[in-house]
Amino acid sequence: MTKDEEFEQAVTKVLELLGEDPKREGLLKTPSRVAKALKFLTEGYDQDPEEILNQALFTTSNDEMVLVRDIEFYSMCEHHMLPIIGRAHVAYIPDGKVVGLSKIPRIVNVYARRLQIQEQMTEQIADAILQTIKPKGVAVVVHARHMCMEMRGVQKINSTTVSSALRGLFKKDERTRNEFYNLINTPTPSNF
Repeated sequence: MTKDEEFEQAVTKVLELLGEDPKREGLLKTPSRVAKALKFLTEGYDQDPEEILNQALFTTSNDEMVLVRDIEFYSMCEHHMLPIIGRAHVAYIPDGKVVGLSKIPRIVNVYARRLQIQEQMTEQIADAILQTIKPKGVAVVVHARHMCMEMRGVQKINSTTVSSALRGLFKKDERTRNEFYNLINTPTPSNF
């Protein structure tokens, strides 16, 4: 039996345990669909953040902050396997190297596409950039809604969790940290 067949069999069993009939018309393809969806939503396990960042490293004389903000992401909490929906803001201060801008959202996705807790994901993003690009500093702030809090448990709709990870100059230098926070809190111009 292949891994895909095992996965589909497990989903079929879950449907049965829920009191459903997996042979019902609307559920016939559900085991296959769930297997494909979960593979996609957890594809981060098969991706190497260092390899992604190293594909687009460039020498630079720039030593000013580079910020990619409002990076949308979708993840799943490792406790209930329910969605986490949010935005990440990622900044770094180059020290001789910059990375292609598209690689920053890709790194966010690498870690978001794993069973996760927000606090750990925030740290993982910061550490991957710090270890690979070796900048003077890294800052990551993540704002997210957790469906495990909204759909079940405490059921507090629209509550937002904020986590941050500061490294290097962002942690040591108050002016740098304040500049970062001011930039991520400035409204995006309406003509964007």
